[in-house]
Amino acid sequence: MYQEYTRLGEKVDLPEDPDKATLDPVPNPHTDVDYLARFVAPEFTSLCPVTGQPDFAHLVIDYVPGEHLVESKSLKLFLGSFRNHGAFHEDCTVAIAKRIVAAISPKWLRISGYWYPRGGIPIDVFYQTGEVPKGVYVPETGVQPYRGRG
Repeated sequence: MYQEYTRLGEKVDLPEDPDKATLDPVPNPHTDVDYLARFVAPEFTSLCPVTGQPDFAHLVIDYVPGEHLVESKSLKLFLGSFRNHGAFHEDCTVAIAKRIVAAISPKWLRISGYWYPRGGIPIDVFYQTGEVPKGVYVPETGVQPYRGRG
């Protein structure tokens, strides 16, 4: 049933950059109901495109599937491909959302990017595709605003 998914159950290297990563859609077994699926990546990393210094974020990706789900290993590899990719926080966050939308055409998607401070300023980036479908429960992200060491 899942033979076309060559990464499942296999050792796979991280793609060199996000453009070379593939997001695999898998059939949604519950297209008769709307529900929320959530991915949390508390240790997301990318590089500053100017200095090459590492940037760290806590990402929360919520979506209401349509015909397809995102296969989680392909998503992990895609997110990992940003490790050596230089882009600003806003670019990374919105690009991830757009790639997921292009891969699976969800009914709704929201990404919350909580970026850890560098230079004393945390940057939080939020993007969503529209209104939440009626009747779908969307919990808070559970990520507190940055409060320093207090």
